[in-house]
Amino acid sequence: MSAQQTVIEVGAEDLPLHCPNGTTPSWNYHPRVFLDIAHAGEVKCPYCGTEYKLKPGTVLKGY
Repeated sequence: MSAQQTVIEVGAEDLPLHCPNGTTPSWNYHPRVFLDIAHAGEVKCPYCGTEYKLKPGTVLKGY
């Protein structure tokens, strides 16, 4: 049985992206890590496995 992975959609207002964020439950806290979502449009946290994806239509400027 596999654990269900969380997918969080983020926009330009959420950058720079880091995990854990303000919505992370306290039992799932780990050291803060900044994640590069600008190049691929999605990224997975190496600590907890949370997946982040850019919201459709998100325009990134300066990243």
